[in-house]
Amino acid sequence: MAPPRSDRWFVYLARCADGSLYTGIARDVAQRIAQHDAGKGAKYTRGRGPLALCAVRGCASKGEALRLELAVKRLPRVDKERLTSTRRLGAFARRQRGEG
Repeated sequence: MAPPRSDRWFVYLARCADGSLYTGIARDVAQRIAQHDAGKGAKYTRGRGPLALCAVRGCASKGEALRLELAVKRLPRVDKERLTSTRRLGAFARRQRGEG
């Protein structure tokens, strides 16, 4: 059974105003993007807003989200761009867990 929604963590990819991609985790992605846009998010995104959300993937735990975030951050930019396509982040997450 899936944990309650408030316990879920999400991995997200966002495009900064300068065209770069940022990967992060959050429980409330919309709130986190708003923090980035307000200059209160990660140091990397300060001055690079506004951010546009490109992809989101729900995870069962914070640990799972952290592992997926690290795997995405290790990818070359061209592969990150591919993940922004519809449902690609989910397929990548399943491969990372050995599900396909």
